[in-house]
Amino acid sequence: MRSVRIRILAGLLVLAAVGVGAWQLLPSKGDAKTITVGTTDGVTSLDPAGAYDAGSWALFSNVFQSLLTFAPGGTAPVPDAAKSCAFVRGDLTTYRCELRDGRTFPSGRTMNAEDVKYSFDRILRIKAPVGPASLFGTLGSVDAYGMTVTFHLTSPDATFPFKVATGAGSIVDHTAYPAGKLRTGDRVDGTGPYTLTSYAKDRDAVLTPSRHYQGAVSGTGRPVELRYYATPEALNTAWKDKQVEVATDQLPPGVLAGLNPSDPTQRVYEADGSETRNLYFNTRAGKPLHEPKVRRAIAWLIDRERLAATVYDGTVDPLYSLIPAGLTGHTASFFDDYPKPDPEKARQLLTQAGVSLPVHFTYGYAEGRGAGEQEGAEIKKELEASGLFKVTLRGYEWTAFQKQWASGKLDAYAVGWIADFPDPDTFGAALVGTGSAMNTGYSSKTVDRLIKDSRRFAERTEADQDFRSVQQTVAEDVPVLPLWQAKEYVVTTEDVGGGQYLSDGTGVFRLWSLTTL
Repeated sequence: MRSVRIRILAGLLVLAAVGVGAWQLLPSKGDAKTITVGTTDGVTSLDPAGAYDAGSWALFSNVFQSLLTFAPGGTAPVPDAAKSCAFVRGDLTTYRCELRDGRTFPSGRTMNAEDVKYSFDRILRIKAPVGPASLFGTLGSVDAYGMTVTFHLTSPDATFPFKVATGAGSIVDHTAYPAGKLRTGDRVDGTGPYTLTSYAKDRDAVLTPSRHYQGAVSGTGRPVELRYYATPEALNTAWKDKQVEVATDQLPPGVLAGLNPSDPTQRVYEADGSETRNLYFNTRAGKPLHEPKVRRAIAWLIDRERLAATVYDGTVDPLYSLIPAGLTGHTASFFDDYPKPDPEKARQLLTQAGVSLPVHFTYGYAEGRGAGEQEGAEIKKELEASGLFKVTLRGYEWTAFQKQWASGKLDAYAVGWIADFPDPDTFGAALVGTGSAMNTGYSSKTVDRLIKDSRRFAERTEADQDFRSVQQTVAEDVPVLPLWQAKEYVVTTEDVGGGQYLSDGTGVFRLWSLTTL
């Protein structure tokens, strides 16, 4: 998911599931105090068919239901709108779910299997440029009968249940969302734990606990107001001025580096995470970075250690792997091939490529998204110091930025990635597979074959070698250059609890976990 989306929080208390597919994380009824949450992760679209980014999916986690979800700290999907789901044959190509009874949309309609089929079909039909259609590359067709829905896959895919549990699996009312285009406006018709009572783009979203929700979560959450800020600095100002009680994603690097867990006026949750940030290259013919040797030259010039220290004040770790540390398949393939900056090796590659020096290209970044501007300036400095490249920086508002790379207009662009689900596959096809969500134009038969092979393993650790081989090929072709892996930070006031459960690497943003003390 883009940050555009894994966050595995080590050392946090993991709550066990209670009952069958349900767990109690929510505060008791009776306290109607609204909790304010600040973030820089804006919403691209309120329609699940039109968004594949962290801010949108965070909202979807609360106002829509998917057939499956993830329990806090869990790594395997559990039923939510469904009462049960399973592959019906050993070849992992047919997946069937039985829906729970009694879930109703805001209109009063009872959810049925037709709504589920409709929701998946319209994502693939609309195929929005910045939507999640690419996530369902193995989905061939969907059958619906009563309260039973059956997914027919074009090839074995053990990761399909994980994908169903994401924001892309959000179930919409088939009478309220058009089949062939995105729904506009500021309304949401979902069956999640919250109802969206008001929404102003780039300003706020007001959420009220739903009286009709039935699913994996039991209990009643607090009312929540999500407030969106254009920059980390604006979020920090709001936090210091006590305009928000929870700050997440993300405060400025310097502020994060200076957080004091012993400060009695706040609660600080910091843990190892697996959010990554990569530099993507437009590999299409005719583009300045089409030739692999040119991209390898860039790989020989980027100083990740300096980037992490100077731009991010040590709040991120240098990354030399497409798959972050902590997940199956993690390697140091980029360190093995490009162990330290070497301008002479870069020059040799460019000479072999026969390109004119310096190589000119445009570098795009999202304005107000973390330290994107400062990061771009540092990368430009490192590349131009060699005399081998000339970089033009261009900043865009977040939605416009997505459209720029989706239309292939940028030569290079840096994007954060928060996994869609806790499995290395989310760092495979979505980033480097043919037709990837990142739209680099890169296509490798070897990579595609390895990704397809990795999905044959129901026991995901058995896919380790496939993912290692994917990363070796990617390090040679360099359609993407890993930059860093982030830590996880959530800050709350002293009288707000539950911040440690808000985000835990499963892609679910649990606003209902927040409580007042």
